[in-house]
Amino acid sequence: MAGFPAVRPRRLRRTPALRRSVAETHVRASQLVLPVFVREGATEPTPISSMPGVVQHTRDSLRKVAAESAAAGLGGIMLFGVPEHKDAQGSGALDPDGILNVAIADVASEVGDALTVMSDLCLDEFTDHGHCGVLDASGAVDNDATLEIYAQMALAHAAAGVDMVGPSGMMDGQVGVVRDALEGAGYHDVAVLAYSTKYASAFFGPFREAVDSALQGDRRTYQQDPANGREGVREALLDVAEGADLVMVKPAMGYLDVLAAVRAAVDVPVAAYNISGEYAMLEAAAAHGWIDRDAAISETLTSIRRAGADIVLTYWALEAAQRNLVG
Repeated sequence: MAGFPAVRPRRLRRTPALRRSVAETHVRASQLVLPVFVREGATEPTPISSMPGVVQHTRDSLRKVAAESAAAGLGGIMLFGVPEHKDAQGSGALDPDGILNVAIADVASEVGDALTVMSDLCLDEFTDHGHCGVLDASGAVDNDATLEIYAQMALAHAAAGVDMVGPSGMMDGQVGVVRDALEGAGYHDVAVLAYSTKYASAFFGPFREAVDSALQGDRRTYQQDPANGREGVREALLDVAEGADLVMVKPAMGYLDVLAAVRAAVDVPVAAYNISGEYAMLEAAAAHGWIDRDAAISETLTSIRRAGADIVLTYWALEAAQRNLVG
């Protein structure tokens, strides 16, 4: 056949300029959120061994990285507090002078409206048993008692100046309780990013080091079973009905199918969290020279966006923006 093949898709891949012009997916700095850890009483940043390049910040170094994130055009910064003392009730989460609440105030005063200040609304960093809620007499996580604390925690974060709270404990009804508490106290403009679809993943391991977690047992009675995809969509729809402004899928890489399904099901923005274990695996492989680090970071973030994420939480956010690893 003369001229076969007549259709040659490779024509549009021939040069970098052509590839850029027909690219279907873009990753912008404004679509990236940097998760950060701040340690109470720290006098210098503390490296996290399982997450090379990531540290537990001091309050001063947190201010610095927040300012850098704003200058780089990131969409936001997600704050996690690491307290000096923990107890069964996670009482440090409600203390106005507790590390997460003062960190919110620090960052809000540093960046103003130039960067969305987000907070992780959960008890796992503050409890001595490491669970995301308080325990009942049998040792199980008490859903409804935990909700009461989440409501108070939301108000503490709002009073500190947060723009967006991220209830992440996977308690039934958490979004509705948090939204009602905020509305009742007049915090109408504080947004809720619901960790709607959060799986009981093996890839959270390095995060436990990052927050000095003392987890006893596992979280399979409240985080989702990795075998279930439709359940993830159901959780997201429930959170939207309860007033979530955005919903999240976590982890990202192993759950791109769920991410795509959630994106198709809801009419609010969808976030995905490129979690600690995903970060650690890539960094370890790159350190051994097994993969091209920069190309792998770009491909990872692009794949999450391609699957449907409007916003990507990633520990590479600042580096990717500053070094133009995304586009």
